[in-house]
Amino acid sequence: MKAVIVGAGIGGLTAALALRTRGIAVTVLEQAGRLGEIGAGLQIGPNASRVLYRLGLAEALAPVSLVVEESVRRRWSSGEILAKTTLGPGAAARFGAPYLHLHRADLHRVLHEAAIDPRRPGPVVRVETGRRVVGLEDAGVRAPAVVTEDGSRFGGDLVIGADGIRSRVRRLIGAPDEVHHSGDMAYRTLIRRPQVARDPVTRWFFDWPAANFWLGENRHLVAYPVRGMEFVNIVAIVPIGERVREELRAEVPAAEMRAHYEGWDERVVRLLGYSDERVVAWALNYQTPFPRWHRGHVALLGDACHAMLPYFSQGASQAIEDGAVLGEQVAKAALGKLSVAEALAGYSARRAEHAGVVQNGALNNRALFHLPDGPEQRRRDEKFRRHHQESDVSFDWIYEGTPLEDDLVGQGA
Repeated sequence: MKAVIVGAGIGGLTAALALRTRGIAVTVLEQAGRLGEIGAGLQIGPNASRVLYRLGLAEALAPVSLVVEESVRRRWSSGEILAKTTLGPGAAARFGAPYLHLHRADLHRVLHEAAIDPRRPGPVVRVETGRRVVGLEDAGVRAPAVVTEDGSRFGGDLVIGADGIRSRVRRLIGAPDEVHHSGDMAYRTLIRRPQVARDPVTRWFFDWPAANFWLGENRHLVAYPVRGMEFVNIVAIVPIGERVREELRAEVPAAEMRAHYEGWDERVVRLLGYSDERVVAWALNYQTPFPRWHRGHVALLGDACHAMLPYFSQGASQAIEDGAVLGEQVAKAALGKLSVAEALAGYSARRAEHAGVVQNGALNNRALFHLPDGPEQRRRDEKFRRHHQESDVSFDWIYEGTPLEDDLVGQGA
């Protein structure tokens, strides 16, 4: 059996590796001229790290990831702790794998190397760059093929569109294509260790791996260490500016980011003062959940079918879950237990509603995180203190992940 995956991001490569381990021959088409992920830090929940470990990546991830001890919600002005989620060994024991912090590029490299490593089980994944998909043939019951800009044709028994929030495959199969603007953007940057560690106000960021969230009116900020405690990763979310709204991504002066957090907890102000003088700002857009991720022998994965806001830190983790479930479903087709169309319908049924709950929960967290000081904010903070959780979607439910039929937790590496 042969599969074609459009998009070589984290979701696409996870799916490729999951299919490879089931004996499926996979070709991945990437429109960029060379592989690589842009961005900075990444949070990977236990629901996703256990998938990565099942795929045999525990050993490769160990030197480039940090096991997160806790996730802390704080008040914008004082840094007072509002809620704390304890993770560390307890989370690993409960959910079968740890909560991880790592750099997006490091995870992408680990996935790519595993996909093309001839020593691993299954057919080596073929990855082709500079392949922009412009057409799709036979998306119904027959074997589909994609056509690239240069006229090349890549056929298989199934096609997976893992080509992001502006997915061309999604449009080609007639799935809902509207993308919504959240009204927010995120500044993302990595701050180097030396100055942060020398400053008595900020050096505590390197005490142990933890994610700290400061919540304020119309904005919040997330900070956590990555790459062996050599950097603090910053995600600073504010109302979107006109340039980023138009361009979607722009490099801007760090002074613009710092101005949004004047008067905040001194630790935030001092930390941002150590950033590079240019940072990248990204528009935060999303889709409304929809239930049907497939048509015939073509299916969608990751941001192509469930683009979500980062207020649960679950975008990449949900795409990784997609890859695991896709692997299980397509294996049934390879064994003749289901047709390809039935297998992809099962994949959609198992994942669409689940991911949709996370999408909606993340959207609801936007309003919850960004309350102005006042009665509603005080009620929220008191609820946080009492229950140590933020929304009606529990972290336990998210971290347990989509039930897997072939759950090999703890047998990675």
